[in-house]
Amino acid sequence: MGYSLFGEKFTTHSGITMLMDDLNIGCQDPNSIMLGGGNPAKIPQVNQYFDQLLQKKIADKSLLDTLTNYDGPQGKDSFINALVTLFNDEFHWGISNKNIVLTNGSQNAFFSLFNLFAGHFSDGTKKKILLPLSPEYIGYADACLEPDSFISYKPEITELEHGLFKYHIDFDALEINHNIGAICVSRPTNPTGNVLTDNEIKQLSLLAKKENIPLIIDNAYGLPFPNIIFEDVRLFWEENIILSMSLSKLGLPGARCGIIVANEEHVKAISNINGICNLTPVGIGGSLVTDMIEDKTLLPLSKNIIKPYYQHKAQFAVDLLQKYIPSDKFKIHKPEGAIFLWLWFKELPISGKELYQRLKNRGVFIIPGEYFFIGLQDAQNWKHASECLRMNYIAPEKDLENGIKIIAEEVNKAYLD
Repeated sequence: MGYSLFGEKFTTHSGITMLMDDLNIGCQDPNSIMLGGGNPAKIPQVNQYFDQLLQKKIADKSLLDTLTNYDGPQGKDSFINALVTLFNDEFHWGISNKNIVLTNGSQNAFFSLFNLFAGHFSDGTKKKILLPLSPEYIGYADACLEPDSFISYKPEITELEHGLFKYHIDFDALEINHNIGAICVSRPTNPTGNVLTDNEIKQLSLLAKKENIPLIIDNAYGLPFPNIIFEDVRLFWEENIILSMSLSKLGLPGARCGIIVANEEHVKAISNINGICNLTPVGIGGSLVTDMIEDKTLLPLSKNIIKPYYQHKAQFAVDLLQKYIPSDKFKIHKPEGAIFLWLWFKELPISGKELYQRLKNRGVFIIPGEYFFIGLQDAQNWKHASECLRMNYIAPEKDLENGIKIIAEEVNKAYLD
């Protein structure tokens, strides 16, 4: 029995399914060291708060009410209204409940968004999603129904002191024309922890306005929650921007709740897709976080507990990496946010995929860099793309140190081969 073209696309190998398979396999083996997937840290103070909140909602029957009723295709009204109040109070956006739609996680959101703005249009044109800064999030790669739906550009690389480096958008190289349906960036960037500057975001917004296309900003780790962002930057939204947010990195990945802030036309489009594909988004996460907004605990929890926790963990991991891999060929992208470190091994004689397999054989799970250079022309011939790894830094300190020791051993072996 054969599959349709749709079926063939979604039953072949992809980087994101490999990542989630590894996450599942590793979690079942107590000896595995999980430095690959994107599961957020289980922060004791945060989990204690969620536990208390769940107990309260069980006692007052509001959780049962959420579980036994459908919401509309736009998502839970009470959560949307709470978000509108929060964003208007904090950022003075002047939005209404017609500017927010919920989805079953941000991965689900981007599947809808990319297929709205990329592919063949009724006028016969084919449009692509522009990723102006490569590397970008692995989960984007297979989200479009049509092949060859992304185009991206090499970054400018600035080497910094203390073994760090940073990517910047090469605006001189960008070509934005009628073949581009939308621009998309993550901020903070998954996989690198890079945070685009306010000036870079403003320039991208102006370019998008000029071409009458949206600028999509993936804000899953950003302001104002979960606030895993270590740079002093602003959160932007305006009519031509589609801002995507998530409850996953707040500590609720199982709730599967994505948030899209956009103009009314785009909100209606996503709501319609929700109705056809899902009937309605899952309401549990929204129900919990509505209470957090109303009792004014959401932003302080993000700022005072979640952000410092990750910032400390990131610096601890950087210190360990530089201790065990002192080579001047080894660079770390400046950690500015998100829950990953991006490791660059200059002149690495084996590919990132080969290093990934060697580490996996020793029970250390990371992600090879090759999967993140989506839509980059001639990426296979750019050595840098095969010299990088993405490492999650949230493991317990002992596991993190043991995993980094093994990475150092395998990297040193590779250089000696």
